Amino acid sequence: VQLQASGGGTVQPGGSLRLSCAASGFTEDYYAVGWFRQAPGKEREWVSCFSSSDGSTLYADSVKGRFTVSRDNAKNTLYLLQMNSLKPEDTAVYYCAAVPYYGCPLEYEYRYWGQGTLVTVSS
Repeated sequence: VQLQASGGGTVQPGGSLRLSCAASGFTEDYYAVGWFRQAPGKEREWVSCFSSSDGSTLYADSVKGRFTVSRDNAKNTLYLLQMNSLKPEDTAVYYCAAVPYYGCPLEYEYRYWGQGTLVTVSS
């Protein structure tokens, strides 16, 4: 399995970005795809999860109502994280991860990780 995250950049507070995670090599029926982030000097933080088994989603409290995770309907191996109303504290390197799973797993259960994409929120 390979994961390729992209879409990072610099945006002003209140702005929006959409991150993409292109997955390849999926062989199981269902996968959970999670988004994580790591700000400078801080520990990695779970952000969101998309479960392909039932389409369910979960969000960290810090992003709930501002971020939306989904899967591209045309390309079912492309996972998206739409980030709106961005704040300076959202600045971090964002990673996507995946694991064959029904539902959304705990962080330590993710098996495959992509490289990060940097999001900077600054005026």
